[in-house]
Amino acid sequence: MTAEELVQLIPNLSRYATPEFEQFANVASSELTLEQWVSLAVRINEIYRTDADLAGMVVTSGTDTLEELAYFLNLTVRDARPVAVVGSMRNPSTLGYEGAANLLQGFRVAADPGSRGRGVVVVLNDEINAAREVTKTDALRLETFQTRGYGVLGVVDSDRVVYYRRVERRHTADSEFDVASIRQVPRVDVLLTYQGASGDLIQAAVDAGAQGIVVATAGAGAMSGTQNDGVRYATAKGVPVVMTTRAGSGRIAGAGRGTSIAGQDLAPIKARILLMLGLTKTTDLAELRRMFGEY
Repeated sequence: MTAEELVQLIPNLSRYATPEFEQFANVASSELTLEQWVSLAVRINEIYRTDADLAGMVVTSGTDTLEELAYFLNLTVRDARPVAVVGSMRNPSTLGYEGAANLLQGFRVAADPGSRGRGVVVVLNDEINAAREVTKTDALRLETFQTRGYGVLGVVDSDRVVYYRRVERRHTADSEFDVASIRQVPRVDVLLTYQGASGDLIQAAVDAGAQGIVVATAGAGAMSGTQNDGVRYATAKGVPVVMTTRAGSGRIAGAGRGTSIAGQDLAPIKARILLMLGLTKTTDLAELRRMFGEY
């Protein structure tokens, strides 16, 4: 379906907003390239820069990689006005398709003055979650997008949009990452810790050209097998390594062990995005640690 067709599906939209639409791409979310991510952020910044009357934007995405796209935009859209990322868990040909309802709620959030300054948000199932914190937790259920540990930012009810809190970490208008001059982002790979995991995989990623590594460790930073050897190989080659947790929530404490970087409470796939953008500016470990402490 095109952007125009999607907008035409939304009931009573004119009650809340005057919609405009633009077709950026029409592929499955897992087929989007990193170059398209950059192009989308550049386009959103361009529209915000040239249209002072625009209240906010809605970006539609397939749900499989929606949280990654949302967090990338959270770090690269340089405007306080909202970007609401929406999707649907059911196909339009399926009984119970909720896409039109999610789109309506996305438009309501993007048009609401209270959404300004809250960063990029994910709007599905009448809930508003922060792009930095939200995770897809179920492959099929409608309530899949959740913020473990912190809870929703707000909800979209029949009478109004209601917010309960803000995200304290830097984002959007306060971000230092400028994609205007970026054509591609550095390669960063994610490796998982499991019993007896081989450090050869980390070494292979470095040898294949990875400029950064994220390890989804067990618990609060534990690795297994020969992964420590792999990390030492990477850091000796000047490749920064970020430690995150595979647990689904929780924080890696401190700045990092030795030459590694603590990924704080970021999910591994989001730590990858921050490291990719950080590496467009610097390879200095102290600066990268600062970024993970601030974003």
